[in-house]
Amino acid sequence: MAFKSLDDLLAERVSGRGVLVRSDLNVPLDDDRAITDLGRVIASVPTLQALSGAGARVVVAAHLGRPKNGPAPEFSLAPVARALGEQLGRPVQLAGDVVGSDALTRAEGLSDGGILLLENIRFDPRETSKDDAERLALATQLVELVGGDGAFVSDGFGVVHRKQASVYDVAQLLPHYAGNLVAAEIRVLEQLTSSTEQPYAVVLGGSKVSDKLAVIENLATTADRLVIGGGMCFTFLAAQGVPVGSSLLENGMIDTCRRLLDTYGDVIALPVDIVVAERFAADAEPQTVPANRIPDTRMGLDIGPASVQQFTALLSNARTIFWNGPMGVFEFPAFAAGTKGVAEAIIAATGNGAFSVVGGGDSAAAVRQLGLPENGFSHISTGGGASLEYLEGKTLPGIEVLNG
Repeated sequence: MAFKSLDDLLAERVSGRGVLVRSDLNVPLDDDRAITDLGRVIASVPTLQALSGAGARVVVAAHLGRPKNGPAPEFSLAPVARALGEQLGRPVQLAGDVVGSDALTRAEGLSDGGILLLENIRFDPRETSKDDAERLALATQLVELVGGDGAFVSDGFGVVHRKQASVYDVAQLLPHYAGNLVAAEIRVLEQLTSSTEQPYAVVLGGSKVSDKLAVIENLATTADRLVIGGGMCFTFLAAQGVPVGSSLLENGMIDTCRRLLDTYGDVIALPVDIVVAERFAADAEPQTVPANRIPDTRMGLDIGPASVQQFTALLSNARTIFWNGPMGVFEFPAFAAGTKGVAEAIIAATGNGAFSVVGGGDSAAAVRQLGLPENGFSHISTGGGASLEYLEGKTLPGIEVLNG
């Protein structure tokens, strides 16, 4: 793609110049508002470090969660500002608003190399508005924070599939560049779609078939193997006429899954055994049963050891692997073995020369939570939804605008 990069911007004069950076700092928090996975914060550091080190006056826009009615304390970026400062090794100011008087005062007072994080951009409803004029109005105010000779760096890959003010509209008002993170993600996805080395294996998990229907239909025509686990596997099992007990089930998708199995049955691989329990709880008693014999009073919470063995064999000779979605409820130790086993199979294949991509979201969180080596994969994406939409063949607004 013919967009300008961060290196292009750094080759120009950036010292003393305002630079607006759209980062993806949408991190998970626990009940005490402590960050449970720093992945996205860490991934944002290289671009911010490069700009700060070159003397730019950096203003960062990011979101956290989905606030519905304006500012809300539980969605404040305060814990993110602290974590970002720790990772950068320098203070990061947090504005008390998005584009209000505090943000403007702090932005005007930035010294060369200074970094200001705006409060949650989604506190302003114009960010996600469907009205072009409303989004443009917010974008115009964001531009005012970096001045007339400012620049825009898109570095939040997790939001480039959204047509939002801080992602799309600001790029139409300022000279725009792809940050290191966005540029790297695009290179990887282009490799997955344009120069894929066979055999190509796709591993999909997560809860819902409906969330991944388009990518299943698109990749089933190009992949040699489509391995399906997680909660979504139960709708496929039901489509085969198999009882799934009280497992997660999308009744409205059963006919669709039946059609997919009829069309791509030689490509799709489903679990052969399931780890079940009476209830969805970390302390629930696990029991392994054949995939076609799930008791009526049990729900599936993980794939079983025979499924891990089967999937490992299918992945062993792959030259390209894309993985998106855990195989079970990895947050509960008793139901994490399936996800860990499949991840280890991907790591082993990578060690044998395969090109492997972890498609962001829960999969990336699982890698870190289960203590797996991040360098055991060729690439861990920061944007699950954006990755899937790219692989579906969709145009990503935040990428398209960078080419303009």
